[in-house]
Amino acid sequence: MSNLHAPTIPSGPTTAPVVNGNAAKLSIAELQRKKDAVEGELRALGGVLDSHGVDMNTSLLTSDGFPRADIDVAQIRTTRARIIHLRNDWKDLMAAIEKRLHEHFASLEDGEDEANPAPAAANADISIPRDSVPETLDRPFAKVNTVVENSPASDAGLKAGDLIRNFGYVNFENHDNLRRVGECVQGNVGQNILVKVSRIAGATQTQELRLTLTPRRDWGGRGLLGCHILPI
Repeated sequence: MSNLHAPTIPSGPTTAPVVNGNAAKLSIAELQRKKDAVEGELRALGGVLDSHGVDMNTSLLTSDGFPRADIDVAQIRTTRARIIHLRNDWKDLMAAIEKRLHEHFASLEDGEDEANPAPAAANADISIPRDSVPETLDRPFAKVNTVVENSPASDAGLKAGDLIRNFGYVNFENHDNLRRVGECVQGNVGQNILVKVSRIAGATQTQELRLTLTPRRDWGGRGLLGCHILPI
């Protein structure tokens, strides 16, 4: 999908599992960021179901067993399948985070002397100081081609030529030829989406910007964003 005027949902999960054998190599902060991304995508997918007036348990068949004609049954089934997939990923991430926290506190206890024991992990209030972790820039996956004046994209500060590194929970690894961007837009109408872009500011300089984009239907133009982006 290269045109956000008509966002679509992909035919099924196409990205690699969020948690795999390399999870042990990730820091607690990196695991937390992955968990946040999964939760963001789940919220967006929940918004897609809401837009159809259904949930995970709503019947998609008529009383005589035929697919309902008043809803997009194929899209809803695909969205539900993706939600189930992500819920499993979320459980795996939570298990990995819990394991890493136990390992972390066990290492602290091993380093303490008997006169100054470390507090038990079970009683600790765990929080991840994200600002203390240097942010790594994701590889750009899309380029803004055009932006309509007075559109949500324009109001957010997007400009033609901007390279998109992150669009909400979407990045280079999971954008699926921009289908996930359309999914994120459709699931967040009226909600703020964090967009990270790289912008050429001079012959040899670039700016790294964090913009807040709010998809809207009532802005007076076509689509929810008023911009056109292309994969790179």
